[in-house]
Amino acid sequence: MKKVIHLQFLFLAKIFATQFLPLSSSSFAASNPSIAPVYTSMTTFSPGILMGSGQEHRLDAHKKLLIGVIISSSSLGIIILICFGFWIYCRKKASKPIKISGGFKDSNVIGQGGFGCVYKASLDSNTKAANEVELLSKIQHSNIISLLGSASEISSSFIVYELMEKGSLDDQLHGPSCGSALTWHMRMKIALDTARGLEYLHEHCHPPVIHRDLKSSNILLDSSFNAKISDFGLAVSVGVHGSNNIKLSGTLGYVAPEYLLDGKLTDKSDVYAFGVVLLELLLGRRPVEKLSPSQCQSLVTWAMPQLTDRSKLPNIVDPVIKDTMDLKHLYQVAAMAVLCVQPEPSYRPLITDVLHSLVPLVPVELGGTLRLTR
Repeated sequence: MKKVIHLQFLFLAKIFATQFLPLSSSSFAASNPSIAPVYTSMTTFSPGILMGSGQEHRLDAHKKLLIGVIISSSSLGIIILICFGFWIYCRKKASKPIKISGGFKDSNVIGQGGFGCVYKASLDSNTKAANEVELLSKIQHSNIISLLGSASEISSSFIVYELMEKGSLDDQLHGPSCGSALTWHMRMKIALDTARGLEYLHEHCHPPVIHRDLKSSNILLDSSFNAKISDFGLAVSVGVHGSNNIKLSGTLGYVAPEYLLDGKLTDKSDVYAFGVVLLELLLGRRPVEKLSPSQCQSLVTWAMPQLTDRSKLPNIVDPVIKDTMDLKHLYQVAAMAVLCVQPEPSYRPLITDVLHSLVPLVPVELGGTLRLTR
């Protein structure tokens, strides 16, 4: 487009030069042979040109101005029409919904989110989501679920995310397999991946983003057990000092005390929820467990007295990983979890500090710096 406009400008400049510059036809043609034919053709067919031997041929000033305006307006109009047509084309292309095979049937339900059901589906082979759907969010990170686009069926609207083959962390820990597929190092990798996703939200988004509903069921795992944070239905962008005016939302067992009691929401609220997830990875227990039909106990309340006692800690660890973990690393992770779930927000670490503490506990081949001895 830039080249076309540039060439049009040069062409018009040459025509104006032949019409407006006070040069004779012979002198101008001699110095500009490539433009002479244009000048000659215009003198033959243009009205108001005096023909005579040795006489300079000039248009009346008003006619020259009129011709210049007509030529300029025509060129500008053509450019505007081209741009407008291209804009219309792009809008139509972007507004086309993604067609999904399989449909939204009960048999395709793979989960339940805070704002609706999650369906398994496959895009038509000839559909390129990146070209069909306008990006709904600017949040892009390897540990945050990828948004493919949107889809519609009848009167309902849908959001299409990448499929995570291993389901959620909640499924893996508390489902039929009871965490058997998750080794100690795999659990540390999942914790590290989640911390990296949170750090991106807290430190690299402007303004910072607070997820507000971090939990094991919102941490999804791909075929290689790479973890990605999902379900941003409750996420909010706030200032560096947080907010007191956000309606209470979240999941019981993960909600930070200050947010639950006073409505104070900061990035430390996400850190608290991360601490609960860390306890789930260590202990294999749910965030809230029923003691009786009318009484429940949170994982934090139950675990805190034992997490700080080194003699008791190995006895409450998930039996699946009890014999494969490094005891020194267990104490480190337990201490980190205790800090994350402190009742006072100022005592909790930043997620960046948590991330740096986890990196040495994850093997190099899984994204950390730990080198295993053979």
